[in-house]
Amino acid sequence: MAIAAKDKQIMEENIVLGIIGGSGLYQFPALQNVKTVEIKTPFGDPSSPVVIGTLSGKRVAFLARHGIGHFISPTEVNYRANIYALKSLGVQQVVSISACGSLRDDFAPGDVVIPDQLVDFTHQRSRSFFGEGMVIHVGVAEPFCKELSALLLEAVNEAGAVSHNGGTFITIEGPRFSTKGESNLYRAWGMSIIGMTASPEAFLAREAEMCYATMAHVTDYDVWHVTEEAVSADMVVRTLAKNIEVVQQAVQILVKKLPRKATCSCASALSNAIITRPECIPPETIEKLDLLVHKYIHP
Repeated sequence: MAIAAKDKQIMEENIVLGIIGGSGLYQFPALQNVKTVEIKTPFGDPSSPVVIGTLSGKRVAFLARHGIGHFISPTEVNYRANIYALKSLGVQQVVSISACGSLRDDFAPGDVVIPDQLVDFTHQRSRSFFGEGMVIHVGVAEPFCKELSALLLEAVNEAGAVSHNGGTFITIEGPRFSTKGESNLYRAWGMSIIGMTASPEAFLAREAEMCYATMAHVTDYDVWHVTEEAVSADMVVRTLAKNIEVVQQAVQILVKKLPRKATCSCASALSNAIITRPECIPPETIEKLDLLVHKYIHP
């Protein structure tokens, strides 16, 4: 079923959580009343159709970041369309399931990290919904929602994973892995984990006034470790496959814990961020971004 992002019927699902990750996540034995929707957005097509189902008595939505079958590289992911598509469904809270490399001895492969800081070291991506006559400067001092991250940590712990609360996640462009020189540089900077997709996803979620948290699964020690094997695609896939059960259990536990409506400040992130005077914004830009700014700017 293909639907436009502004179609009000798709916002009647009362979806409490959007999950962005691999397609293997959707094979929940407990997921009921499943349907798949294709959403069109002003920023192009999302990476995949959105799978909506009932989990722990609440509606949730899944989106495959790299497409079904993993054919979209980190640079080619349409992050704006993905976040916009979930926003159009009425999603207020988003959890990203991501693979990452460890830049610390105490973050071992198989562990789960709930990061609290983010460094964007990408170079080729569209980082904002805004422009084209509308300037906004959104605050991202705390790029991950503290409330959602706390609930996610509780869920991960209850699922039995070895977890770490906090850490700085650096996003590199990819798709290649780091050189040893780069990996050691990131360690010298104080980075904790490294991946290719957290940015600009987290920042776009903030612009869309959505809570965002990351469940980062350590798959390797990047390339800096002197006694461990350097990261490879096969290593990442094998470790993630082992963690699927933990991911599914944690998500199911999290859904039970989630309130119907978030109470943090993420939902008002744009309240003091729009700089351009309304009368100076082109009507076509207001129309394009209506889903994001309607409560602040009326045509």
